[in-house]
Amino acid sequence: MEKNQHHLQKGLSPRHVQFIALAGMIGTGIFKGSSDTVSLAGPSVAVSYLIGGALLFIVMSALGEMALVHPGLNVQNLIHKAFGSRVSFIIGWLYWINWVIVTVVELLAAGSFLQFWVPHAPLWLLSLLCAAFIVGINLIEVKYYGEFEFWIAGIKIITLIVFILLGALIIFGLFPGTSSMLSNYTAHGGFFPNGLHGTFSAFLIVMFSYGGAELIGVTISETKDSEKVLPRVIKQTVVRVMLFYILPILIICGIIPWNQVSSVESPFVQVFSRTGIPAAAHVMNFVLLTAVLSAANSGIYATSRTLFNMAQSGEAPRAFLKISRKGVPLTSILLTSLFILAGVILAYLTPDEVISYLMTIPGFTVVLVWIAICAAELRLRKSYAKLPSFRVKGYPFMVWIALLTLAGIFLSFLLGGGNPIGTSVCLAILIVLVVLSLKIKAKE
Repeated sequence: MEKNQHHLQKGLSPRHVQFIALAGMIGTGIFKGSSDTVSLAGPSVAVSYLIGGALLFIVMSALGEMALVHPGLNVQNLIHKAFGSRVSFIIGWLYWINWVIVTVVELLAAGSFLQFWVPHAPLWLLSLLCAAFIVGINLIEVKYYGEFEFWIAGIKIITLIVFILLGALIIFGLFPGTSSMLSNYTAHGGFFPNGLHGTFSAFLIVMFSYGGAELIGVTISETKDSEKVLPRVIKQTVVRVMLFYILPILIICGIIPWNQVSSVESPFVQVFSRTGIPAAAHVMNFVLLTAVLSAANSGIYATSRTLFNMAQSGEAPRAFLKISRKGVPLTSILLTSLFILAGVILAYLTPDEVISYLMTIPGFTVVLVWIAICAAELRLRKSYAKLPSFRVKGYPFMVWIALLTLAGIFLSFLLGGGNPIGTSVCLAILIVLVVLSLKIKAKE
């Protein structure tokens, strides 16, 4: 038995933490899922991302506030402190399931991007190769994992900046051989082609896209000087992720009429293909590949640390406390790997529909996790001995607005019937977790 069996290493620096959170958010949701949101709402999908970003800021502020009052506690620990074992058990396993599915989706997307170069290779095989690579990265020391994530996430962030600048030149007719394309925002049915219903319908994929911001709350136990780092990282992350979603979406809708955005090829590849720059589509496809691999990398980190934290509080088997000589939760990573393998098998069985089916489920789980964070902040605020320097603006009204809005989003999609398979799976998971939570004997 290793000396450090039950202790994770504090090997993550501020830049690692910020890029891990950004990496978790900037993946399939924007690079591939943007085609789905645009088809649902047209240019008005930017409003969906804006409202989602406002909710994100409130949730992140609540999380940061609680983490400063209770230093060293991550999301799982804070919810446990607010509501005890049963709620923590449900939310913890929901969060684990969320990230397992997200990781599978990202790896399947990686396989689909590889098919751009090897179109005859099966999706499941390419995704399996990507999975093996990412699992290997997660088995090394956390500081090297953080460094790898920093650089690979940096590629997609730089690309998004270039995409925004290049797209703006094209839209305003400043790029050689182009003329102003501003009319695309009002043509083809206007800015709200499918009305407010279309704008609201895009929310579930938007929530899937923004899911990952709360990953900052998972990294706390492995972050140096987390009390000083957290407020700054939260503010920067929220602002940047809104810019990296809303501006690219506006660029896409400005260059390509919303009803011509392909559901097969990434809108980003479509835009770069129209520039006429040699090999632009190949370069963009490479960036997309690194982007989703980066998000999958964050996903395995999130699932393994969530299981480890639940094992510490008695909400998961103690076997998940096993730490390798490299200081990473070995058993937790191995379990996640088995479920990734199951996702790859699913891709073998239904290669055409699997990504669309899976993408909706994390939207439900992210909403529930965010609701739990807001509720925990409302519960714990009363017990603070002293208010921290960083706290939620407009408390308690803003927190209640966020909580009720998130609850409304959850109920509307639960009852809307737009995706019966995803809804049925989510309900089944939730019911099973509630039943199991009644039987656990966890540490209070």
